[in-house]
Amino acid sequence: MVLRQMYICLGLFLAARVWGQKIIDLSGNDWVLQNLALNISVPGSVPSQAHLDLYNAQVIGDPYYGLNDFNLRWIAENNWTYVSAPIAGLLSSNSTQTWLLFDGLDTFTSIEFCSQPVASTNNQFRQYFFDVSSILNSCNTSQPMLSVDFGSAPNIADQIAKQPGQETWPYGVEGLFEFPNRQFIRKEQSDFETYARNSDFDIYRQGQLNNLPPNQQNPWMLNASIDVLGTLPEGAGMTFSIVNSSSNTTVTVGQFENITVGDGVITGTTVLDPASYALWWPRGLGQQNLYNITANIVDDRSATITSVNKRTGFRTIVLNQGPITDAQLAQGIAPGNNWHFEVNGHEFYAKGSNFVPPDAFWPRVTESRIRQLFDSVTAGNQNMLRVWASGAYSPDFLYDIADEEGILLWSEFEFGDALYPVDAAFLENCRQEAVYQTRRINHHPSLALWAGGNELESLELELVLMSAPDEFGRYLHEYEQLFLDVFLPAVYGNSRSISYMPSSTNNGYLELNFSLPIPLVERYQNLTPGSIYGDTDYYNYDARQAFNLSAYPIGRFADEFGFHSMPSLQTWQQAVSPENLSFNSSTVVLRNHHYPAGGLNVTNYANSSKGMGEMTVAAMMYYPVPNKTNSVSNFSAWCHTTQIFQADFYKSQLQYYRASSGFPSRQLGALYWQLNDIWQAPTWAGIEYDGRWKVLHYVAKDIYQPIIISPIYNLTTGALDIYVISDLWSPASGTAFISWLSWSGEPSSNDSIPSTINFTVGAINSTLIYSTNSNNLPSSFAKNAIMVMNVTAAGSLPNSGNVSTTFQHSNFFHLSPLSSAPLVDPGLELSYSNTTKNFTVTAASGVSVWTWLDYSAGAVVTFDDNAFLLRKGESRQIGYTVKSDTTGGSWVGGVTVASLWNNTLDY
Repeated sequence: MVLRQMYICLGLFLAARVWGQKIIDLSGNDWVLQNLALNISVPGSVPSQAHLDLYNAQVIGDPYYGLNDFNLRWIAENNWTYVSAPIAGLLSSNSTQTWLLFDGLDTFTSIEFCSQPVASTNNQFRQYFFDVSSILNSCNTSQPMLSVDFGSAPNIADQIAKQPGQETWPYGVEGLFEFPNRQFIRKEQSDFETYARNSDFDIYRQGQLNNLPPNQQNPWMLNASIDVLGTLPEGAGMTFSIVNSSSNTTVTVGQFENITVGDGVITGTTVLDPASYALWWPRGLGQQNLYNITANIVDDRSATITSVNKRTGFRTIVLNQGPITDAQLAQGIAPGNNWHFEVNGHEFYAKGSNFVPPDAFWPRVTESRIRQLFDSVTAGNQNMLRVWASGAYSPDFLYDIADEEGILLWSEFEFGDALYPVDAAFLENCRQEAVYQTRRINHHPSLALWAGGNELESLELELVLMSAPDEFGRYLHEYEQLFLDVFLPAVYGNSRSISYMPSSTNNGYLELNFSLPIPLVERYQNLTPGSIYGDTDYYNYDARQAFNLSAYPIGRFADEFGFHSMPSLQTWQQAVSPENLSFNSSTVVLRNHHYPAGGLNVTNYANSSKGMGEMTVAAMMYYPVPNKTNSVSNFSAWCHTTQIFQADFYKSQLQYYRASSGFPSRQLGALYWQLNDIWQAPTWAGIEYDGRWKVLHYVAKDIYQPIIISPIYNLTTGALDIYVISDLWSPASGTAFISWLSWSGEPSSNDSIPSTINFTVGAINSTLIYSTNSNNLPSSFAKNAIMVMNVTAAGSLPNSGNVSTTFQHSNFFHLSPLSSAPLVDPGLELSYSNTTKNFTVTAASGVSVWTWLDYSAGAVVTFDDNAFLLRKGESRQIGYTVKSDTTGGSWVGGVTVASLWNNTLDY
């Protein structure tokens, strides 16, 4: 259970039509958390969660330590009550309205004010507001208290599931991870368990319709819609002012037109001159220009009643799922439908990952923590995150930071890996949730998309088709009732500027017809052979297939793909006792939730060990594995080796998907699973819980550079193709340099591949610069050779005024797994300059592959480069950024360097 912001709002309307308001913020520490049946009463705070307040009071240990995710389940299985201190400063009179406003209650609550019942709630994701004027007027104290009783969500979910006539689904359709019956309740499903209350600023091009590219020459439209508490006076209107956020200069002031008032909402529109506003662009595509818009509600004498200020930007963002045009066919693009994003009328390559909740306890997710994470996103050359469903809706400050950093956020309603009830009460509850969230977030230029939920068409409907084909029509209809009939109007009715799709990973729409009551008709499996549709996900835990390009899906966009790895030793030490720091210790294995328990058992060895085995097999198959005499060192080396495989596997896919921008599939996006960690455990993340980068994030940063050179090797046929890939918006030209080396660093003769190749690569495209077959290479190259590629190119970044920039990239390729390669000691040398504040790494005696700089616990540091290859005799200077440091700078002296060669050593 969680308490987010709570307010008491008082609106005073006098006969002279002078409006006043008083807001009492109930956030803070003047609360008590109690469960009288368990004889527990401890200090509480708002916003908070029961686990956190119990931990702060030392009733429980760290919820993240050891196996406490199992040991503390009793908290979720009990009811908890938050009681406020006496609330002073309340006004009680017949001319005063007093409202309670809750920005989040998780999930089932009974609310009392002045010992009188107020209401009950059942949705974590809605804003609730209640008129308590009559209760306050009859209260026998001037300082009443507020109590919020939270019911046990797992117990209530079970009770709902047992109700007579309750919805059921075919066996295996409802994804069971741990707690059952989650589909019946509106709660985060990835955790342990006249006052303007909301507003909607919608900026779009005149004539724009959802899901369709607008005319970029049309003027901007601004629609402002404000939800109010209380009653507006006759003749209420709206005015606005727009200020440039960076210069603090006023751009435009005026009055809204077409004012409508009804159901506690006032709305107005205005037309804005596009020449007055600079566009907002994602990172790497232009500047992030932002503006502050203030909308005032005024009475008939132009006196301000209340105001709302929001920071926003001027941009259009569209998910283009339209049919492939004749012009695209003429370019060699395969028939079917598009599936890519267009910003301000330009298609672009979306480079990024999937964002998951950074903590099971959202009150611990601070602005500084998100800023640190998003700094890593932009440092990693990413321009888009998919904000995964099954977490919680992200706070406004997260979108604010994304607006500043230029990170597009593909957002989803919090539904995933399940089908849902469709009774009228549930649908209305979900409708109000969707309307509130759409209106709350819509003004952010970083908002890229609303999706109905996660894996609903690609997984859930397919499971129905397999397990109960005779009932497929029923469940398809129920799916459309919620994700088309409810959610599409919620989005379209509150925004013209954003696209909607009912499910992530789908085949797009079959028809978009705005003359229909529900304009979107999904394609599902209505596919034409030879045509390409939709986005893809890909999970294959058979390590033998990891680098088999033939196994990778062919689509227009890759929104999920991945493989799990262990976090670093330094991260394990935050949550696991020293005696459990081994690869197969009970604590380490049971903290691996891949594969999930499928219920509430706390001895999930059978499924967890499968996930551990997958990492072990992959490491042994492709790399020399460690066998060190020191058990902790051996554990650390094994953890790191699983990270190398993960990064290597993702690199193979990212290169293939990026090269596919020039293939008939015209693939224009790759978002790997996943960006970040929710806790310290084996996961798919590239950034660990405290912000430390895994090998994956460094490798993705490298492959997400604007221009790269990449080998594309087909294991089945032996075809070896070398591509230069660019996501610039104009052609770039340059030279590629290719050489083969032995592991000792000596050149290996090979006349079949030229050492120097000049090229030109088109806009958002790839160009094949050389093609051969492994059968044409000397037999000695199979194990004792590595191909090293470098590229230097000149091109212009988008919206840079055609200023030429030099781009450089290096890469490497080996025919056989490194587990069989005759690696040599590269003789790595490491030094640090107090003058330049750079580290220098040199490979003195051989080729150093997967060169890795590491540092001890107590700091979070990102290096400018890591997990790279060094030729014999090559040196590289490495800068760094300190994210946090509790060592007083002493971490510098603890930096070490190693390579894959170190796995062959016993120390």
